[in-house]
Formats: sequence, C-alpha cells, structure tokens
Amino acid sequence: MPMSWAYSASQQRGDRSVRTVHAALDAGVTLLDTADMYGPFTNELLLGRVLKERRADAFVSTKCGLLVGEQHIVANGRPGYVRRACDASLRRLQTDVIDLYQLHRADPEVPVEETWGAMAELVTAGKVRALGLCAMAVRSPRRIAAGAVRADLYEGTIRQLERVQQVFPVSAVQAELSVWSREALPRLLPWCESRGVGFLAAMPLGNGFLTGTLTPGGGFEPQDLRARHPRFTAEMMAANQPIVVGLRRVAERHGGQTAGVTPAQVALAWVLGRGRHVVPVPGTKHERWAVENARAARLSLTDEDLAEIAALPPARGSWD
Repeated sequence: MPMSWAYSASQQRGDRSVRTVHAALDAGVTLLDTADMYGPFTNELLLGRVLKERRADAFVSTKCGLLVGEQHIVANGRPGYVRRACDASLRRLQTDVIDLYQLHRADPEVPVEETWGAMAELVTAGKVRALGLCAMAVRSPRRIAAGAVRADLYEGTIRQLERVQQVFPVSAVQAELSVWSREALPRLLPWCESRGVGFLAAMPLGNGFLTGTLTPGGGFEPQDLRARHPRFTAEMMAANQPIVVGLRRVAERHGGQTAGVTPAQVALAWVLGRGRHVVPVPGTKHERWAVENARAARLSLTDEDLAEIAALPPARGSWD
C-alpha cells in the first residue's frame, strides 16, 4: 500500500517500487499483498510488472469490496461487482489466478453470504485459489483502564466469519497486529488458530512508528493517513517513545547495529512468534527496508526479550 496510496505521495515512484518488490522476492519474501483500492488500481498495475516476469516466485493476495471516491470510501459487496472486480484485478496483475482473494470490507446493504458466495464461484471457476476476509475492529467511545486489551473489538468480525464459513471455507483473516496494537490476541487470533485459518498481520510495524525512524514533530504530508491519526501527533509520538526504546534494547541484546539487528526486526519477530499461522505484512517503498524486514525471520526472541516486550507501556493516543 505505501508504494501507491495513503503514505507520503511525494515518495511514491513506480520504478523504485518495482525494484523493491524484486529485492523482497530475492530476499526470500513470497507473499505480495495488495488491493484494487490502493491507488486506486495503480498498486496492482505495479505488481503486475513484477509478476509478468516472476509469477512463480510469489503468492499473490489482493482484495475487493471497497470503492474509492474523491473524499470517501464505500463498500460494494454485490455479486456482479465482485466478479467484475476479480477479472479486472487479474488483468492488472498479469496473472491467470489469484492465490488469495480477500473481502476488504463487508457491504452493510448486502448479506455477506451473497458476497462470499460470489467469491466462492471464482474459486470454482479457477480464477482464485482461496478466500480471505479483512477484519474490522469496532471501537466504542467507552473509556477503559490503561493497559487493558479490549477483547470485544472483533466480535462482529467473528460473527461474520462464522456465517461465511457455512458458505465456503475461510483460508485467511487479515487484521492489525503489532507490539502496540494487540487487540486481535484475545479472541480473533485463537479463533483462526483453532480452525487452521491463516492470520495476516497488517501494520506490524505500527505504520512505521515501531521502526524508530520517525521523529516526533517531524510532520507528514497532507495526504498521509498518519497526519490525521491520534497516535501520530507530536505529543503522542513523544509519549510513545518508550515503546521504541524497549524494542531498541532488545535489538541491542542481539548485537544491535553491529549485527544488523534493528527495532523493526524485533517488532516483526514478535509478530512471527504469535504462531506458525501468523504472517506479518509490512509495507515499504524502499529496497533497504524490504531486505531488512525479510531478515527478521532469522531473529529468535528469548524469554527475556518477550517478557520485556510484554511489559512495554500501552500505546497512547488510540482511537478509543
């Protein structure tokens, strides 16, 4: 997503992004996760330039169900739209089949079973190999105790999953999961594990914050989603620095800069450690970071590391 949409538009360069995807594949990354709304459409076109040459090297995941307007995003789960969206994604990605087709958001005006049924028909037609659903955390305005992890944020998603499972198997669920966003741990992650469903951890680097490369008060471009996120005000970025400091301490125990171990790799290793069914999906526009992210798979966190990460303070400035 950062290559084409929602982050620092002035840094989005197609040729550089293509080189970054090639570098990720060379480093052993196999999952490429995109969506038709990223751009919109331009991110799939970008990946298609790579897949035209290296389709066998990649597990391709894309999404449908959201339409982007000038000032709004709306859901569309109508079966006819789903079929057309899939065909369009196949053309842009320059492939004959999508490995994982995900419903980005359920349409409140269309029973989710109807949308899922249309997606299942795509599997039968050989255009898609497996289906996934993106989870939406529903936050309420109620104040909760500091440090508490809300277990009910994904109850609506779990109900949706149980409904669509009756139509066609769910192969993967995608939801935010990181050191500073752990709401999926109490209910959603165990639901997936108990049913053999993969879990794609979105934003495992906390929209870049957990890398330790962002400066509080540095500001963001107007179109950057972080410019409007409560955790990315100068005050909240400064208040949340202890989280990055803790990740950096863990990285230092593993050799730090001398050994090429970074806070970002520690954050990714933590996500990888949540289970064999968990796959982090970090986004980047740069070859350097893509290779660094891939190397996180080699990092094994100790019990001491995990205890320190568990003791880090909760993030401040959330949507709650």
